[in-house]
Amino acid sequence: MSPVLDLTCELIRRASVTPDDAGCQALIAQRLERASFAIEHLRFGEVDNLWVTHGSGAPVFVFLGHTDVVPTGPIEAWSSPPFEPVVRDGKLYGRGAADMKSGVAAMVVALEDFVREHSGHRGTVALLLTSDEEGAAIDGVRRIADLFRERGQRIDACVVGEPSSKSRLGDLIRIGRRGSLTGRLLVRGVQGHVAYPEKADNPVHRLAPAFAELVATRWDEGNEAFPSTSFQISNLNAGTGADNVIPGELRAVFNFRFGTASTAQNLRERVEAILRRHDVDFSIDWWLSGEPFLTQDGPLRRATLAAIREHCGIEPEQSTGGGTSDGRFIAPLGAEVVELGVCNATIHKVDECVAVDELERLPDLYRSILRNMLASTER
Repeated sequence: MSPVLDLTCELIRRASVTPDDAGCQALIAQRLERASFAIEHLRFGEVDNLWVTHGSGAPVFVFLGHTDVVPTGPIEAWSSPPFEPVVRDGKLYGRGAADMKSGVAAMVVALEDFVREHSGHRGTVALLLTSDEEGAAIDGVRRIADLFRERGQRIDACVVGEPSSKSRLGDLIRIGRRGSLTGRLLVRGVQGHVAYPEKADNPVHRLAPAFAELVATRWDEGNEAFPSTSFQISNLNAGTGADNVIPGELRAVFNFRFGTASTAQNLRERVEAILRRHDVDFSIDWWLSGEPFLTQDGPLRRATLAAIREHCGIEPEQSTGGGTSDGRFIAPLGAEVVELGVCNATIHKVDECVAVDELERLPDLYRSILRNMLASTER
């Protein structure tokens, strides 16, 4: 069994459902400490975070990942137990096989190999892991980024090991992500009997014209790097369950995915203006999960593209699509950020899996990026 396959299996055996790390980071820390890395455990609340470094000074190159996984869903629906890794027909099955214990294992193996080959590398190589990526993402990398600001810890380049590929390893890299802004809306009305609407104020009726305008609004036209902003209603609830009662309030949840053509502040202001224009009695709790970021053409993108050409023989698509990742917390520190990992076809699904041949090539891909960035001029 190859080192990366062996380590991936060891990680899958640990049932690290958010925020429980289940010993994954301790295993990795012990392993990298033996390879002369400095280890720092950073626990906040129920969340484990691990910061591992080798070398000193600039540039600072970081691999970023998470050891937590989503729940399994119905275990009986799996072809094999989700926390017992098994290889079938050239694929490794288990919860986290793709998202993203394979990526974490590949980063660890790449760091070990790189430091062994280039013990005098310039700058700093590092690994940052959290057990709070799949959950609320409050005490994970968001919290670490705040800590790094306080310390003055710089990050120049960051590769996020999320499963970015579509149908084969390296066919897509993320060079940015849209921001995510959620609104939790409360519309106040007056409860009453449906036969006496004049004595009530139906919040559903009050909101309907405003919602129609919100859904029809073209928030921006996007730009070269990002598509136009998306507005989606994800939850809508009103009523007591009775068919003869006008509800007294309505609650809704909606989300914007937005690029650099809009700002969170502008979107908030426009939503609230529409609601006021339609005379809606409302309040909104806003949650900005992350701002959009874009990595321009620079050393990290060039190093990543060169590594993919070398090991995969393809020219990858460079995308800003998809959801969010913890890269949104690292980019504001001034870092170039790209995301590169295995195929994402089975992430969060029953029978999650990763192709073994792609898993075994991933450490070489990561090590080449490191070599392209840091090994050219050793200390």
